[in-house]
Amino acid sequence: MALWNPFGKKKSKQPADPPAQKNDPLDQPADVAAAESASVAGSGQASAQPAVAPVAAPTPAPEPEKPKGMFARLKSAMKKTVDVLNTDIRDLVGKEGRLVDDEFLDELFAYLIKTDMGVGPAGKIRDDIHSKFRARKLFMSDLVDSAKVTIREIMEQGDGTMEMADSGTTVVMVVGVNGAGKTTSIAKLANSFAANGYSVVLGAGDTFRAAAVEQLTIWSQRLGCSIVTGKQGSDPASVAYQAVEKAKTDNAEVCIVDTAGRLQTQSNLMDELGKIRRVMDKVIPGAPHEVLLVLDATAGQNAISQARGFSDAAGCTGIVLAKLDGSAKGGVAIPIRQEFNLPVKFVGLGESIEDLAPFDVDQYVEALFDEMEELEN
Repeated sequence: MALWNPFGKKKSKQPADPPAQKNDPLDQPADVAAAESASVAGSGQASAQPAVAPVAAPTPAPEPEKPKGMFARLKSAMKKTVDVLNTDIRDLVGKEGRLVDDEFLDELFAYLIKTDMGVGPAGKIRDDIHSKFRARKLFMSDLVDSAKVTIREIMEQGDGTMEMADSGTTVVMVVGVNGAGKTTSIAKLANSFAANGYSVVLGAGDTFRAAAVEQLTIWSQRLGCSIVTGKQGSDPASVAYQAVEKAKTDNAEVCIVDTAGRLQTQSNLMDELGKIRRVMDKVIPGAPHEVLLVLDATAGQNAISQARGFSDAAGCTGIVLAKLDGSAKGGVAIPIRQEFNLPVKFVGLGESIEDLAPFDVDQYVEALFDEMEELEN
């Protein structure tokens, strides 16, 4: 399998058209979706937009610029989580430092748990600090340095890049519960591929939710991607089969297949994931090459049980941690990595189509403890 740098350059054979509207919000009202999704199936070509007369207005206020650079964007997305840690740890350690005793260790453990990093990782950070500083005064920089080392050890995952088929079409299957951000994450992933010159076919396999199909159809038009859909309530495996078949016939480089949202406790629906995998493999042996599980960062520890059920049923190869920008529980990436040995491959950093970033462990750790060392100054 070849490794893909999702934001690097590629030897592009047929560069996809750039998105027509890159900064639109992902969620569209139903009436807008219905109007924009006319004449879609299979073509993937965006329909012409009606001309709109410019509205005269006084000098408009410029839109605020996004933070420059991936690390700055990650810091911005993790602000809620960082604010929780900064406030609690500042009060715990103080400018004068704090003696490492049982009381301190118990309080530290409780504050770390608040970020949903889990009992295991929080306990390891606490135990490592106890081992290094017991009965000694600890300062903020000591705590931060020790915690960074511990978290890097837990989250070591190599480069975490996407695996691509050596030749032909790479098939990516996407799974997750309803409301986790699955469909919007697919649109963002498709945008990343298209922006790097890959031809993409989408499969709208969430046939039980009309809004998901409409939303994905709109984005297929804007991104210049073909899409395969089915009737509402039709067999998702049939849509997946047709999507992979179309990608193979069209010599598309990537096929991304959505699946119906489900709870990890719904055994019949979880069994369906296995069926979808099997029909893909009939068209392209070895497909799917990646199975990405989309988890909602705001779900915190509940994301762990979701990962457990889906990982077993779908053979997940990686995590997309969505809605990181809206959560104070950004620490949940740590127990997910520790418990399931699944790499976190992407994180959602906002609502626009560009707000999907490849996950970098070092940047994540730095962002998590951003500015803490300054608190003792």
